Amino acid sequence: MKSGDIPVLTRLSDSHQAIPSADEDVRGREVTDRSGNELGKVSDLIIDEEEQKVRFLLMEHGGFLGIGEKKSYIPVDAVADVTEDQVRIDRTRDEVADAPEYDPELVDQSEFYDRVYTHYGYAPFWGTGYIPPRFPYLP
Repeated sequence: MKSGDIPVLTRLSDSHQAIPSADEDVRGREVTDRSGNELGKVSDLIIDEEEQKVRFLLMEHGGFLGIGEKKSYIPVDAVADVTEDQVRIDRTRDEVADAPEYDPELVDQSEFYDRVYTHYGYAPFWGTGYIPPRFPYLP
């Protein structure tokens, strides 16, 4: 992949890929901010099938019984710690609340990904010199 080229990303649940071990699969775990405040749950992982790497957590939050629920993309670069039942990110509740909103019409567009990375203050994974975080890789 050349610098500046953004691969097609897809939900893990929509792919033929799998996390090698159930212990490494964070889907369904609570997401907390750096102070321990609950933010939502990891509903899916957004993956780069070509590179076989997880790029974003798809987090669901708010609402009641699925009504009014919002979805946010969080770069895996923000993951600070993973426990048996929780994923802690290195950002605040307000930073997550102010993140670009998930829009099904934009999820395959580079502008959306770029806005998410810019908001969280990380270099995008398709840029020159990107150093990937330690996070589960696909087999």
